[in-house]
Amino acid sequence: MLPTASYSQSMADIANIQVDELSDAQIRELVKRAEEAGISEIELVQMAKLRGLPEAEAEKLERRIKDLELTGAASRSRTTASKRDPRRQTDLSEITQNIFQYKRDGIQSLEDKPSNIFGAELFYNQNRKLSFEPNLNIATPKNYILGSGDMVYVDIYGESEQYYEATVNPDGFMILDNIGPISVSGKTIEEATGIIRNRLSNYYTGLRGANPSTFVQVTLGNIRSIQVHLVGEVRLPGTFTLSAFSTVFNALYAAGGPNDNGSMRSIRIIRGGNPVASIDIYDFLVNGKASLDFQLQDQDVVMVDPFIARATVKGEVKRPRIFEIKEGNTFEDVLRYAGGFTDEAFKDRINVTRISGSERAVSDIFNSQFGLFLVKGGDEYHVGKVLDRFANRVQIKGAVFREGNFALTDGLTLGQLIKNADGIRGDAYLERASILRTYDDLSTELITINLRDVISGATPDIPLSREDVVRISSIYDLKEEFYVQINGEVRNPGTYPYSKNMSVEELVLLAGGLREAANVKDVEIARRSQDADAGAFSDLITVQLNESLIPQADPTSLEPYDMVIIRRKPNFILDKLVQVEGQVNSPGIFSVRSAEERISDVINRAGGLTRFAFPKGATLIRRTEFYDTESEQIRRQRNLMDLQQRMLMDPNNTEAQELLLERLFKDLDNVPQERREGEAVAESRKDLITGITEKRPDLAPIKIQQTEAVAIDLDAIIRNPGSSVDLILEEGDIISIPKQLQTVRLRGDVIYPATVRFEKERGMKYYINRAGGFDNRANRKRSYIVYANGEVRRTKSFLGIRAYPSVTPGSEIIVPTKGPRLPIRPGEFVGIATGLATLVLVITQITPTQSNP
Repeated sequence: MLPTASYSQSMADIANIQVDELSDAQIRELVKRAEEAGISEIELVQMAKLRGLPEAEAEKLERRIKDLELTGAASRSRTTASKRDPRRQTDLSEITQNIFQYKRDGIQSLEDKPSNIFGAELFYNQNRKLSFEPNLNIATPKNYILGSGDMVYVDIYGESEQYYEATVNPDGFMILDNIGPISVSGKTIEEATGIIRNRLSNYYTGLRGANPSTFVQVTLGNIRSIQVHLVGEVRLPGTFTLSAFSTVFNALYAAGGPNDNGSMRSIRIIRGGNPVASIDIYDFLVNGKASLDFQLQDQDVVMVDPFIARATVKGEVKRPRIFEIKEGNTFEDVLRYAGGFTDEAFKDRINVTRISGSERAVSDIFNSQFGLFLVKGGDEYHVGKVLDRFANRVQIKGAVFREGNFALTDGLTLGQLIKNADGIRGDAYLERASILRTYDDLSTELITINLRDVISGATPDIPLSREDVVRISSIYDLKEEFYVQINGEVRNPGTYPYSKNMSVEELVLLAGGLREAANVKDVEIARRSQDADAGAFSDLITVQLNESLIPQADPTSLEPYDMVIIRRKPNFILDKLVQVEGQVNSPGIFSVRSAEERISDVINRAGGLTRFAFPKGATLIRRTEFYDTESEQIRRQRNLMDLQQRMLMDPNNTEAQELLLERLFKDLDNVPQERREGEAVAESRKDLITGITEKRPDLAPIKIQQTEAVAIDLDAIIRNPGSSVDLILEEGDIISIPKQLQTVRLRGDVIYPATVRFEKERGMKYYINRAGGFDNRANRKRSYIVYANGEVRRTKSFLGIRAYPSVTPGSEIIVPTKGPRLPIRPGEFVGIATGLATLVLVITQITPTQSNP
């Protein structure tokens, strides 16, 4: 594997690099990692192409390497032995180009389907990662046999120091400077070291003798390549160029491994016409022995024979596959190949189908025979699953403390089973229990018993059988669940469980207590009517509560399905707030004191008007029924949250405050959903308005507003407080009082819409002339004025005489338009002319007839 740049990608990913995105430092790192793997720069580019790097990207990579002068720096010889290049593999491109390539074009043929033969996916897999590539950085093996192409390093140290680098030539010699040729081909490193030492001792006398003063070390440099022939039952037979460090597994990987007809257990290595080794891949797959110490040599032949024999294992084993077997293999061996039994396997007896002469035969293998039963080719073993049944199970269900399965022991009875289940619960129905019994023919019988008599000993205990199911019902299984309901002004309205002698006060406590608005003097209990013939649905019972919920002397007890309704206090409502802004002496927010407080009252509370106030421009802004008002409960929750936040910020809370904070956390976790008052009516009106506009496409869409301005006459209100013009205030009202206004605004279909100075005793037409007059398409008779307080008045006409409304400071004059004038099309003009001509012709024909008697 070759890391790519600083990303530590494998050589398989080099096809995905973008050269333009790599920095110079990353290119240097790429070349450095290639050198460490024994790959030159030229071989690096060639390998990238073989891995799928586009030609354009490969050319860019080669140029970048040359520009950085990496090629020359990496290829020139070292001047000292300590700077030698790392060991490299020669002919790397030739080694990689003929490796078996799995089809990756997306088209799956029959041979591409996953094989069921054990071990086939080791060499033949679309995502194969185990390539068995030899490690070039291992110590020089002493038994490595030198050959043509190997580079040998000879280091002399001690009394004399020298180093040599030489490559074994095709004739088998390595030539040392000033020494001459030395024959080392076919010799191991250890044998070559002795030959080189003897030759050098003629020049370095310190190498001689029993106590030499000079020493020699021979190590392997760059590795030569060898040619190996793979024949027989392999997917890609042929001659492959491999590293001299390669093993049989490297060769099989290059050829794609044995084909479907090839053997995994009889792979022979033939050297010089004689077999020298036999490899069993099962030793690697099952035992992890890869025989990596046996290295191939040049011109070795790897012969993959046809498979010896195969047996199939199906069912409950961890690797259900087809396995190749050797002579003498037993079922125990095959079971080991299959990974052993699964947890649910039936291990006592294995079924085998065997070819016997001209037909098949079925046999059984028992557990004691696994190591003795010899496997034959064509055998098919089926490992069954344990039965989904129980040999000694009884069950108990219902009103016992421990339901479930229990073991059927000798003499187990119903009473003992109940004791094993920790007894019956208090809600058990003792008058009747049942035992569902299953017989050998799988027929069933339901046995009914009186459980009370069995427990008391009045009747004999009942012995149990295998697969008996005992069912003890609860008294609540035989009737509806009882409950009561509470609605209205309680903190948590809803449905609660019923208990005997439950009072209204107890139910209120379960519901979290009363709300502030609760009317304890008018509490109603709605009880289901028992008189069905009278046509009454419920009986109403009125009770009174104590606000402290203290138990009464003679409380009214609730019955199942009662509904308690707690109504609101009359005229109860949370604080109402209004706002006064503008020209008053004390503007701000005011709380409404009573249900009859009016505008004049709040103006007086605000200190009256300032001397700059313009009462005629005062406006009341009021919420409509469509305003999204918070419900009382939401407002209360928001106030409590504010209290909670303030208490959390205080580190010196008292014990009582800490308890209050704990209660706030508990209460705020569950905010009940409730609708605000009048929300249903507002939704109904909104739907009605929307429906009208949808049915009338000629109408413009009606904009539903949450607030709107209400015109008021503040001068009249101040002069006559409490009169009909002095409106009663509502929640959220805003009274806005502007400063003295001195302008008039003109909008709409006038020549030049503008804002002009107000002049006393000037009419509306005067101001329109100040804006350039009416435009051509102005709708004069529909002109109107919007006064500063929000009041609107329009132009009136009688017998062609228009009466324009008066103008006050802050008014806005609006002149609407008649809309665009549509031109008459030629076709319409022809139609009108034809109609007129026809009318004239009819008149001329009728007139002479009427004149003659």
